[in-house]
This record gives sequence, C-alpha cells and structure tokens, in this order.
Amino acid sequence: MNNTIYQTVIVGGGFAGLFTALHLSHQHYPRSVILIEKEERFCFKPLLYEYFSGEMGAEEVWPRYDELLKDSGVIFVKDAVQSIDLHEREVKVTSGDSYNYSNLVLALGSVTGYFGIEGAQEHAFPFRTGEDAIAIDKHLRDCFQQALQIQDAEQRRKFLTVTVVGAGASGVEMAGTLGDLLPNWFAAMGGNPAEVRVVLLNHGKEILDNDMNSHLREIAKNALQKRTVPVEFMMEAKATAIRVNEVEYLRHEQRETLPTSTVIWTTGTNINSLIKDLAISEESRDKHGNPLVNPTLQLLDFPEVFAGGDCATVQGNSLPATAQVAYQQGAAIAHNLKALALGNSLKPAEVNLRGTLLKLGIEESAASIYNSFEVAGEVGHLIRQGSYLELLPTPIHNFKVTTEWLKDEMFERHLHPIQTGEVIKWVGGAVVGLVVARKVIKMLGDNKDKIDT
Repeated sequence: MNNTIYQTVIVGGGFAGLFTALHLSHQHYPRSVILIEKEERFCFKPLLYEYFSGEMGAEEVWPRYDELLKDSGVIFVKDAVQSIDLHEREVKVTSGDSYNYSNLVLALGSVTGYFGIEGAQEHAFPFRTGEDAIAIDKHLRDCFQQALQIQDAEQRRKFLTVTVVGAGASGVEMAGTLGDLLPNWFAAMGGNPAEVRVVLLNHGKEILDNDMNSHLREIAKNALQKRTVPVEFMMEAKATAIRVNEVEYLRHEQRETLPTSTVIWTTGTNINSLIKDLAISEESRDKHGNPLVNPTLQLLDFPEVFAGGDCATVQGNSLPATAQVAYQQGAAIAHNLKALALGNSLKPAEVNLRGTLLKLGIEESAASIYNSFEVAGEVGHLIRQGSYLELLPTPIHNFKVTTEWLKDEMFERHLHPIQTGEVIKWVGGAVVGLVVARKVIKMLGDNKDKIDT
C-alpha cells in the first residue's frame, strides 16, 4: 500500500517562501501547498522605512497573509516551527501539530546577530519587522517627550541622540530616514529640531564597506550630510556594550562612551536555529553553517527539499541576501516543484541582479541600474518606489498600492501648490516614472515568471 503524501510544505513566509506559494498557485500546481509562518503579516522589508516614516501604510508594506493568500488555494498555518525531520519528512509546530511532506521548501531566513556584544539584545532595537518599527516609534516619541521636560541641555541631549549601529545598507537607510523624520517630530512637539542628533556608528573605516552598494558610497555620504539634521559619522568605532543610556565603543584603542537613549541595531545576521539543527553534514554547509543547494535549489543530500533566500547558499555561486534574489528564487523553486510533480526536467535558477536601490532620506534615494548608471535624488526615489511596487505580492495588492502611491505623489504632493492646468503634466510624470521603472526591470533581463494582472 502506497502511503506517500503528495503535499508541499513551505516553512517561512518571507520573500522566498511567500513568492514560492504565490507562483505555485498562479501555475495551478497539482498538489496541496501549506505555508507555515509564525507571523500574521508579511513584511515587505525594503519598504519598511516608508512604513516607519509614514510615507506608506501598513496595508501596503505589512499586509496580512490571509489577505495575500485569499482564493490562492494555499493553506496558511500561523504557527512557529518547532523541528524539521528531514529523514522522516516531517515538520512539527509548537501547537503540537505535525505536517508530513513529499516536498519541503526552506525559507526561514536569518535572525538578528548580536555577536556577544554586552547588552545589545536587551537594550538595542532591531529593525526587521512591522513590530520593530512600532516599538522604535513609541520609544522615540517617549524620549522626545521626556526631553521637553528637562532643563539641563546635556541631560536633554541624551534623550535626543539616536545611534544607529552598523553602516551597511540597512544602517545607511535608517540613518537617512531618521535625519529627516526626527527633527520634524521634535519641532511638532514644540522642541528645537537642531538639538536632535543622529549618529551612525560603524566598526569599519567606511560606510557601505564590503556591501553591494559600495559604489554608491559618495552619493550616500553627501545625501546623509544634507538631511534636515545632518547624520554624524563615527567610523572605526567598535561597539563593545549597549546600556540603557549609553553605547560603549572602542576607537583607536581607546574605550569611550556615547550618551544616547536610543540604539538601533542594523549590523549582521545569524543562522536560524532551525537551519542550524538540520540533519545535514558539515560538508553540505557553507562557512556560516547554511545548507548548500545545487543550481536547481535542492539540498545536496535531500533532493526533495528546496531552499532559498538567506537561509541557503547556492553551491559555487555567491549571491547577496536581498529581496530581489529571494523573489527570483521563489519563482524558480515553484517552477521546479511543478516540473517534479509533472515528471518534467528541472531548470537551474537564474538570478539576475538588476542593480541596487538605496533610500537616503524622505523622498530621496539612489538607484544603480544594473551597476551601469546611477540616479539620485527625487528621480531615484521615484524609480526605487516604482521598482518595489512592481514586486509587491499579488496583482490586487500591487494595483491598490500603485494607485495609492500615484494619488499621494501627484494629487497630495503636487496638485495643491500648482495651477490646475499643470495637473496633466504632473500626473503624466508619475505615470512615466512608474512605466520607466517597469521598463527598466524588463530591459535588464527580467525573465521572472511574473504574477501579473
């Protein structure tokens, strides 16, 4: 008697996991699909800064899984994975349920890495989820309210100093956003915006060091210096301890402290414990402990298991841990799962790196198109948002967010201060900006199996 269960289980609802599920639905995959994710909402991380700053809403950047997967046929299980048994082909969740699979997709991502820095996990804020954005927002507003009650300038300054640890892309984007946002907040509360400090503290000598955005370094430096409150650079400063009201760091062999009531942690990631505990040999892992996958994104020792995003490494092919990579891997995994189900040949995943997009402040970004030419300022902002809007999950969500974005960009930002006769020009400009972003993606080899309207 054949007891094989023909069912695909996806663990993790980030870019790789969610888009695998959506592509399987779009392609009419003949087997049942279960997506297991502990969170109730999908976080579109590249636009999380826009959610934090109020430029975009929760329904756009942080939508619910049950809405995204409505009528898709994908079964959504909101639960945390407790263990994964590759030999028994079983996934157990904390509620006590278990799910057997014929195929498994590992899309668990990474976790915040604190690297043993004293007090970092207890006192620094990560910035990876909508909940993180809400927590930082509340904390900062509380600090500003306290600052308004303090007469002593030095004591007040501590509550108005925000330190971003790590000057990779995430730290730079956060610092740029804060440099525009926080002085406006404090001014609205009746404070002096010039008292607000945003400090970017980094172990290395340069921002964006060993980062895929390193070629945008000078653009980023100049942009951060032009924020409403210029961002202060504190380079070659290794954080050694995070306390309630200060950061301790080592700089030029001298131990120093920076009084600050807010520390935002954007440096580094660690392997997910579930991935670490998989029954995979050391030879089948990379130097960080992540499992190696072949070009078709299957585990070397367990070909029924696929893996994508930043919890796996393609053997012999180093790819950055970015949304565009995970998105394309999700489409490739879905294609190969369907090919397996139908007895067809699998195809190697082709990931096209189309350049980089870097937010540098409110309504200012830099876009490096296929690393061939660079666009900065408001035009970069339009390209960045238009490009990311193209990747938002499901056609309906894409359409809703695009129309909201066009309305905000044109009718709220531009219609009020200009003459009615110029409306067509502005609306045309927005549409052109969006179309250009779409054309750029297509021009640069966008051969993804698109979920489109």
